[in-house]
Amino acid sequence: MRLLGSLLLLLAAGAQAAVTVRDDAGHSITLARPAQRVISMSPHITELLFAAGGGARVVGAMNFSDYPEAARKIPLIGSNANIDMERVLALKPDLLVVWQSGNTARQLEQLASLGIPIFYSEPKKLDEVATSLTRLGQLLGTETQANAAAQAFRSRIGQLRATYAQRAPVKVFYQIWDKPLYTLSGQHIISDAISACGGVNVFAGLNVVAPQVSTEAVLQQNPEVIFGGDQHDPEDKGINIWRGYKSLLAVQRANLFSLGGERLTRATPRMAEGMAELCEKIDLARQRRK
Repeated sequence: MRLLGSLLLLLAAGAQAAVTVRDDAGHSITLARPAQRVISMSPHITELLFAAGGGARVVGAMNFSDYPEAARKIPLIGSNANIDMERVLALKPDLLVVWQSGNTARQLEQLASLGIPIFYSEPKKLDEVATSLTRLGQLLGTETQANAAAQAFRSRIGQLRATYAQRAPVKVFYQIWDKPLYTLSGQHIISDAISACGGVNVFAGLNVVAPQVSTEAVLQQNPEVIFGGDQHDPEDKGINIWRGYKSLLAVQRANLFSLGGERLTRATPRMAEGMAELCEKIDLARQRRK
């Protein structure tokens, strides 16, 4: 009887170890036990895995996986242009976490053919950062840390939304590149952050996630605020391309703002920091109406 009881306990423990979650592509992922060797296919995924408590289990990562500092020491398996499939196999992962928009269709097909469980990560709304943390925590068996990180993120975003979302709306143009001119539509998570700050993304209605737009289209929308990222190249004029357009409200009111770092462009808990700066700048634009 004692032996039978021990066997039943072992079977129960094994049953509890299996976990099933749904990823951002709508696929159900089942692991017999928590993942021990994970490969991250995007910088934002690497951050999410660390925040969910699984940093020590990330055995391979995509280039530009530079946060937190420990991520810089992870062996690289390639870039969004080329993945070293032999390197991936050599690392013997039991879970791949991929970025559907950032990895090419060819790469995704190659990865799927390896027969390794794949979790697709594509947060499009702020709350999906939190649910990403909790789901990855389930796959990693690190629910306590993942749930705490998710709760902290939701709390901070909730505070910002409560403070700014109902204030007077401000028309916003978010520029991600100037040659050619690219922006983000309402399908991107940054658009959700703009809305939570009481801003209105002037190109939210476009069907492409990162659409190319014309200078004339921006002038026609006449945004009150224009945001851009860091200038990594002296040849990159960034948001300065608009300074000559004196008819733009954003220029007239000195509302051309650079948002530094990757805090807002990566769908990770650091978005709360980037969003705080975003909300402050949008609120500054409201004050400059007077």
